[in-house]
Amino acid sequence: MGMQHTSFVFSSAFIAGVLLVLATSVPSSASAAQWSRPFEISGWIPYWRSATGTTDVLPHLAQLTEVNPFGYTVTQEGRLSDAAVLSQEPWKTLQAEAKKQNVRYIPTVMWSDKEAMHTVLCDATKRQLLVRIIVDEVRVNGFDGIDIDFEGKKYETKQCFSAFLKELYKSMGDKWVQCTIESRTPLTDLYYGHDVPKDAGQYVNDFAVINKNCDRVRFMTYDQQTADQKREAEVKEPYAPVSDTKWVEKAIREAMKSIPKNKIVLGIPTYGYEWDVKTYANDEHTYDLLWSFNPQWGLDLAAKYNITPGRNAGGELGFTYFPEGSALSLPRPSTPWPWNLIASAASALTTAQNTNLSYRLVTWQDSQAIAEKVALAKNLGIRGVAVFKFDGGQDPKMWEVLK
Repeated sequence: MGMQHTSFVFSSAFIAGVLLVLATSVPSSASAAQWSRPFEISGWIPYWRSATGTTDVLPHLAQLTEVNPFGYTVTQEGRLSDAAVLSQEPWKTLQAEAKKQNVRYIPTVMWSDKEAMHTVLCDATKRQLLVRIIVDEVRVNGFDGIDIDFEGKKYETKQCFSAFLKELYKSMGDKWVQCTIESRTPLTDLYYGHDVPKDAGQYVNDFAVINKNCDRVRFMTYDQQTADQKREAEVKEPYAPVSDTKWVEKAIREAMKSIPKNKIVLGIPTYGYEWDVKTYANDEHTYDLLWSFNPQWGLDLAAKYNITPGRNAGGELGFTYFPEGSALSLPRPSTPWPWNLIASAASALTTAQNTNLSYRLVTWQDSQAIAEKVALAKNLGIRGVAVFKFDGGQDPKMWEVLK
């Protein structure tokens, strides 16, 4: 990064001496505007947490408009694979209860093999066969529709994916076609401080086609990571959130330019990330994503290191720490440390020494972060929100804000 890197060793006493900067809180969430038409709440139950997910959702079905078993995948040959085994329990009970309470029951087909997607979707025979398989699966099982979640497609697949959606929508008749797609960050924010590449606007998802052939368009406004370089430049702390509400608003406003508000659904995550962060002088950072987790894991980790989680610049709950076994691991403090103490110390030390320092950043979506996104969706006047994921591991207070 154009700076001199010098090796060094800090003593615990020296580190303690610079751990003086305390966490600051972000402004409280804005109140939601009065809602004048039905606001939809939906969400995915992952097949790998089917028991805890359905147990979590069943008592709250009345709060939902739609539930989505995250259950189907697609083989390389273009055939459906029922990873969730939706014909068995606990799915059958969930489907029956959803029908009783007039909640749409729409499973998701998730596909992320970009080479296979291109091969299948760009072959008219294979594409039309996949359409027939999906339509038959929906009708035979009494589903209310299907949710298409084809992620990471190549740009060359654009026209083929559009053809698939047109054929599927026409063939589904009175059944719902939901489309779950990637969010678009405004290019000037995504490449803030750099020249925007000439091919940056070559999007594989044709919003005009999606608008005509999807009953709802659900945006994956999560897994943000480093997608908002402008916002990252504005904050003076490590910044790699799952889903900053400020970035979410940018993404949804970008979508509103091409898709009517009454079809747009905002995606809300319920999980968190742990990052290995390397801080350099003058608040420069690099990030290595280690794993995702559910909120209780983050709380337990904070308790282990006696750190009080705080609200970070991304509007999420989190903290920074030196892990056990690291070069700068410290004894557990007798009094709780604030969430950003290690990050602040690292910034001061690396700037003073013109060097670098590694530590961990933990950040997750709690009920307050979720509430802010629900309020945002209502303020923007869009159709609703979709939660990823219902698995029993999210902040238990989430259900209080999904009303």
